[in-house]
Amino acid sequence: MDFITQTTVKAVKDLYNTHIAAADINLQETRKEFEGQVTIVTFPFTRFSKKSPEQTGNEIGAYLQNELPEVAAFNVIKGFLNISLADTYWVNQLYTEILPDDFASFKPNDKKVMVEYSSPNTNKPLHLGHVRNNLLGFSVAEILAAAGYEVIKSNLVNDRGIHICKSMLAWQKWGEGETPESSGMKGDHLAGKYYVLFDKEYKAQIETLKAEGQTEEEAKKNAPLIKEAQQMLLQWEAGDKHVKALWEKMNTWVYTGFAETYKNLGVSFDKFYYESDTYLLGKDIIDEGLEKGIFFRKDDNSVWIDLTAEGLDEKLVLRSDGTSVYMTQDLGTAQLKHDDFRMDRSIYVVGNEQDYHFKVLFLILKKLGKEWAPGLFHLSYGMVDLPSGKMKSREGTVVDADDLMAEMEQTAKEQALAKGKIDSFSDDEKQHLYHIIGMGALKYFLLKVDPKKRILFDPNESVELEGHTGPFIQYTHARIRSVLKKAGVMSVDKAKEYKQLTAEERDLIVALTQFPDIIKEAAEAFSPALVANYVYELAKNFNKFYHETPILQAEDESSKQFRLQLSAGAGKVISKAMNLLGIEVPERM
Repeated sequence: MDFITQTTVKAVKDLYNTHIAAADINLQETRKEFEGQVTIVTFPFTRFSKKSPEQTGNEIGAYLQNELPEVAAFNVIKGFLNISLADTYWVNQLYTEILPDDFASFKPNDKKVMVEYSSPNTNKPLHLGHVRNNLLGFSVAEILAAAGYEVIKSNLVNDRGIHICKSMLAWQKWGEGETPESSGMKGDHLAGKYYVLFDKEYKAQIETLKAEGQTEEEAKKNAPLIKEAQQMLLQWEAGDKHVKALWEKMNTWVYTGFAETYKNLGVSFDKFYYESDTYLLGKDIIDEGLEKGIFFRKDDNSVWIDLTAEGLDEKLVLRSDGTSVYMTQDLGTAQLKHDDFRMDRSIYVVGNEQDYHFKVLFLILKKLGKEWAPGLFHLSYGMVDLPSGKMKSREGTVVDADDLMAEMEQTAKEQALAKGKIDSFSDDEKQHLYHIIGMGALKYFLLKVDPKKRILFDPNESVELEGHTGPFIQYTHARIRSVLKKAGVMSVDKAKEYKQLTAEERDLIVALTQFPDIIKEAAEAFSPALVANYVYELAKNFNKFYHETPILQAEDESSKQFRLQLSAGAGKVISKAMNLLGIEVPERM
């Protein structure tokens, strides 16, 4: 809408002898209850016009209508000038902007961004919280890439530490050589099984020690199992070949399991980082900070930073026995990532329970003088809850990601079979459809909500074909493809001399033209929710057009061809928007 902005600048100059910048003009989408598509806020101009907002709006509106053939009419409501653009303008937008292949494509902006997401632990399988994390990170990366950024999708694997040693120790003690092959379990589930077993035996030891007179805290520290796990961690860090061999074996099982989950979830990565590679680099940074006086050493040899002057507290960065903590590793990883890619921004997709951790991490890096520290950003997101009893859980407390995806496919299958519309599909087509509907339902439900908000995920509601759901949008796309197929074309030629639009046609074109701005806004806000809610409104617009306006039974060939083109444009934008969310759209369903 630059032409409106520039002509408004000219109007203020000619009418009120005042020069204003284009940035001073506030263009908005016209509210649905008023006539028009574009609204100019006229209150700021009254100090030049010395007239009421209504008079000022009418004068500028008349000027625009006289100067611009695209302006068909205008109306003024208080201080808001609502502009109706001519049908010929919107028809031209369809032909010159929406239908060409490069619609909503941005040129490279020479900015590099890393999006780090997933960050699993190699002692257990991925769970529902990881699902939101992966979907959010992948979608943000796709949106940034669409907006012209060079994007690196990274995954920091937490593959070392006391929790990893717990799984290893339990398998060593009670595994009896069990493997994924011998047990028929995915490798990540097998590691998780022994992590749970460690916890069970550890709690039993705590209770025994408490019965012997120890306090809870004393029992937690003195339980033989935890001491063995701590010893194993020291052996690992010392390079003990037997401990390392066990670690490598069990991690290999877990990575194979993760790869299967990632594939089913539809997410991918360009670069993997492993904390086993970065923790030593973190220790080097601790040494650097000690030399600069940023860190200090306590009597027990542990290393800390005092952030009380910044309203925070003292933070441990290295244990007294010399072993690293999460902060040590994150300092090392941040440096390594920057050294590898020299990106402009580095986005950490991590749940909001780690808000404080990242506040401290970024502050420490700034204090260390890292010139790239201001480019770090924590994309904090809320937790996901389930209605009680809606979904089974492998361990009774955490919903397993693989179970969740299987359940979603089963729910989609039950819904599809109940409707009886896929009887003609082959078995492979049916299976593929169950997968993309189930995953579309899951992904859309989790991504339509602002990342910062907590979510109550209802699997049954998410799969509904009506309402604010992924399957509703997928069904709309399938409907569009069906219309085009019935017309005997999967692409259409430009209609001739189509100038007068129905209200539904105009509304649909207006919605389609907004897509590039939505991509830009979503990239700036790191929010797939903006894309998700846009494509839902677009699908509603198309369905209204579909029900109110004959397409295949149009009154003449020109109208039919135009509406087929409009349908094709809507289908293309729905598909592209859903792809930015990591959601596949079916050709039929």
